Amino acid sequence: MKRNIKYLTIAFAASLTIASCNSDFLNTDPLGEVSESAVWTDPALAEAFVTGIYQGFGNGGFNEEMLASLTDEAIFTHPGRGLTTITEARVNSADVGWNNAGNRTYNWQRLYSYIRRTNIAIAELSEPQFGNDGGIVDRLLGEAKFMRAFYYHDLARYYGGVPLIDRPYELGEETYEESRATWEETINFILADLDDAATLLAGKSMANGRTSELAALALKSRVLLYAASDLHDGPTASGNSATIASFSDLELLAYSGGNRTERWQKAQAAAKAVLDQTTGNLFGLSEPVSHEEGIQNYINNSLSRNGGEKELILARYFINMKQEDGGRQGLFNGPNGYNNWAGNSPVQLLVDDYEMMDGTEFDWSNSAHASAPYDNRDARFYGSILYDGAQWKPRATANQPRDPLGQIQTGTYEVTNSSGAKDTHFGLDTRNSPIEDWNGSYTGYYVRKFIDPDPAIVDQNTWQEVPWPFIRYTEVVLNYVEASLELGQEDEARNWLNQIRFRVGQPAVTESGDALVERYRNERRIEMAYEEQRFHDVRRWMIAEETIGRQANTINITGTLKSGQTLSVYRYDPEIYNYVYTVQPIDPGKENRTWLDKMYFMPFHRDELNRNANLIQNPGFD
Repeated sequence: MKRNIKYLTIAFAASLTIASCNSDFLNTDPLGEVSESAVWTDPALAEAFVTGIYQGFGNGGFNEEMLASLTDEAIFTHPGRGLTTITEARVNSADVGWNNAGNRTYNWQRLYSYIRRTNIAIAELSEPQFGNDGGIVDRLLGEAKFMRAFYYHDLARYYGGVPLIDRPYELGEETYEESRATWEETINFILADLDDAATLLAGKSMANGRTSELAALALKSRVLLYAASDLHDGPTASGNSATIASFSDLELLAYSGGNRTERWQKAQAAAKAVLDQTTGNLFGLSEPVSHEEGIQNYINNSLSRNGGEKELILARYFINMKQEDGGRQGLFNGPNGYNNWAGNSPVQLLVDDYEMMDGTEFDWSNSAHASAPYDNRDARFYGSILYDGAQWKPRATANQPRDPLGQIQTGTYEVTNSSGAKDTHFGLDTRNSPIEDWNGSYTGYYVRKFIDPDPAIVDQNTWQEVPWPFIRYTEVVLNYVEASLELGQEDEARNWLNQIRFRVGQPAVTESGDALVERYRNERRIEMAYEEQRFHDVRRWMIAEETIGRQANTINITGTLKSGQTLSVYRYDPEIYNYVYTVQPIDPGKENRTWLDKMYFMPFHRDELNRNANLIQNPGFD
């Protein structure tokens, strides 16, 4: 706004308490404030304003509660955060569940507050009051348009079509009630902003953490992929869900007509535009690397180092000098035996979907697999999951006598005491740990991905510098693969899919038809684990009931000493122990996962409905 109410209030109060003053008094700006007029006449201040819009990114996906725990990737360990409201399908207009205003998930008010900031910047920079030296006006305008598109894309993938506000509201407007745009209108609005952003940012060198022409093109690829998917094709969505079929305003959620093949073609072309401009890390291999190389390659990509930084198209960066929660993934997700919090623990459903090294499926009915379930798995398993017996960091000095080797312990094991009798040793990383008998995983697993393995990074009291990948190159490759499959271009899809697999040491896929689609979907699941893809993918594919609707499960591990063996300080050793692995469902008292089709879209809170009589609620909600 052009008028600053705070300034007016201060001036009015002063006029009542001071009998006389010089004529300059009312023109004195507060020392702790910058006037709006000053911001948009000064390039540095304008840049500071636009930079502030990035605050809407929060910590990226590196929050204490991660989106992964709303899916079949993980379960959240701690109670009372509203995640089970979603996973148990208890969401309603009075309780929308986990929606932390401190992150950028689907918090309606937060996202619109940042959209307002983008609207202010776009309005002011469209009629700039300073020169375009070095293309600064174009750059700032391009950034603002990208950010508006990004925040609207976040709203769209949770809610469907939303009110499209493209200007900053002023005081005294006739009405502030806006109707929802259709799904098609919402997508077109986002795409127009992204096209403008790509044009304005073309050829400009951008600092890490800021958007770019490539980021605009990559986000366009994601938006068009979502738009072409089953959930947003009216006839398909209605055929798959009675809840959606009964919704009288289907155009708010999906295309009611049009040519779906053309939508897939646009999605494919958008992805190809990115692939033609750049490359990620280790693409173009003609055969798989070794298994050990594959593990390290995936770790490098996850940590964005040693070549993995080539993967990043748009990321949120963290530095130790500024201690933010985004640098605390080790604390949030690490084992309690290392004095960490075990927050978003992997579930057995995810672990079972990692292939064997030879590309075959893992199978509990295979005795060799069942007796050693962590042997000979896809390299990405070892780069993503901390499992029983996995080598990890040294324990704290006081705990090293209990575990000199730094191995993950999530089972119960026999040990021999000083009298030679057998005792039960509860693993140091269980909920019966002698180190901390709280903050332990319920599932028997911990997250390895995104956690710096450097022993000097002591997770409970130091911060790490691992960036959050909002968009990485491999996502765009997977987008291209999916669109190619939908268009019947299987050779093209396999070629790109195998390049992803070769760099982690997995053999080429050879399937076709539905089997190839399933291989692709699992590849996306494994490659992008914990990257905020799964929650959206299974909904847009409309396979949520058989994926995130399943009850989470765990592993129970027991180790018994082999005949004639003794050991007083436990270590993982198949030469000394017989291990038995038993899959069990999570106790329903902890979490009882349920899927109802209303969960394909988030509900509007009743406060928003009360504020805006034109806002139509999503299907399945009051």
